[in-house]
Amino acid sequence: MVFKKMLGAFGVGAPAVDTVLPNPNTRPGLALPGQVNLTGGGHDVEIERISVSLVTRIEVDGADEEYDAFVEFHRADVSAGLHLREGQELSLPFQIGMPWETPVTDLSGQRLHGMTMGLRTEVSIRGTLDKGDLDLVHVYPLPVQERILEAFGALGFRFKGADLERGHIYGLHQSLPFYQEIEFFAAPQYAHGINEVELSFVTDPHGVQVVLEFDKRAGLFTGGQDSYGRYRIEHGEADRTDWAGVVDGWLREALEQHHAYRGSLGGHSSAAGYPPPGYGHGYDSHAPAYGHGYGGHGHHEEHHDRGPGMGGVLAGAAGGAALGFAAGMVADDIFDGDEEEAETDEE
Repeated sequence: MVFKKMLGAFGVGAPAVDTVLPNPNTRPGLALPGQVNLTGGGHDVEIERISVSLVTRIEVDGADEEYDAFVEFHRADVSAGLHLREGQELSLPFQIGMPWETPVTDLSGQRLHGMTMGLRTEVSIRGTLDKGDLDLVHVYPLPVQERILEAFGALGFRFKGADLERGHIYGLHQSLPFYQEIEFFAAPQYAHGINEVELSFVTDPHGVQVVLEFDKRAGLFTGGQDSYGRYRIEHGEADRTDWAGVVDGWLREALEQHHAYRGSLGGHSSAAGYPPPGYGHGYDSHAPAYGHGYGGHGHHEEHHDRGPGMGGVLAGAAGGAALGFAAGMVADDIFDGDEEEAETDEE
């Protein structure tokens, strides 16, 4: 995709910029290549810096209400100290590494409803910064992420939506100031105890932490409280197991844990004793096949200060409808012209 924009912040006769992404499809942990094409304007200029950055939209819990904000979460320099002559044409290649925690925006060739991501080019001349237009970026899941998402579809879960929440997941190391939640309506075989499931991935070069939040039905479980499960999967395990069976095991484990706890209360649904001792801190049960699960509250900790081959990413895998996602996935307009509200992540 290409954007072309005169650098209006610098007045009449300013340079023009085209940013080109030969392939806007990528995955976490990969490098996204591109080039910035400059055309000199009506006079010579000294360009102090050219950089590109990844920008996305997140949900923020405000004092009175939730609202959307735009954040820049990763940046790479393209050039610095550049003399651009009148009418001169230059092409500057770049690569920006996608952080391992980059959220997934696309699956099976379709945009996840609620997800937006773009690459922004910034040019600084004489201390004045021009924030260029945004180029849409498509982030496809890593193989292990894709297998788990496919497993939810195979089990009959229906995609509800996806968003980015500002803050950190309790007990996990994160390099980005937000985390992704992918939401599903429960499949019929679990609907007696689960309303919805929210899935989060926290990924690093070696593997991924899978965090599940189960929205329980009131009446069956104590007050209908949510509970959580966390499982560690290595990247190399992507093609070595029956993921539908593993995910089914995670879900049934969550149901069994709450059945067992409700039984320990003598069948009473009083929230006074919830969660049971050990939940949320140090409670571990061996999950079927992989990882460790935990239950209870304390899932999210808010902070208000601030690999694998491409495979089918280039063309996009087919069969979204078969995975149960098609009804909830639509193309999202890129930022709706609000990119100037973006915040810079101060790590």
